[in-house]
Amino acid sequence: MNKLVLALTAASAVAVAVPAAAQNWQPIGQRQANLYNRIEQGVANGSLTRGEANSLRRQFVNLERMDDRYARGGYSRYEVADLQRRYDQLSARVYNKKHNMKDRRW
Repeated sequence: MNKLVLALTAASAVAVAVPAAAQNWQPIGQRQANLYNRIEQGVANGSLTRGEANSLRRQFVNLERMDDRYARGGYSRYEVADLQRRYDQLSARVYNKKHNMKDRRW
């Protein structure tokens, strides 16, 4: 009886945890669009210099190419996790470059 109660408790905890984690997950295609728009917005409002934007765009294109390579055979769990991690890193670089106060138009 104790094993049954323990199993049901564990199953309910997993059922509650999965939707909460899924709410923070964003499809890779949507992440790409958001990230590219953030780069272009930084250029438009002057928070990114031309050199910073070009560097970020190159990194973005390289990441898209990696995504295309992964997609050819279907994504594995590792590949999805790797892409999400790399998009997180690029997103942080975009944020840091946009907020570094370098050569802004005031």
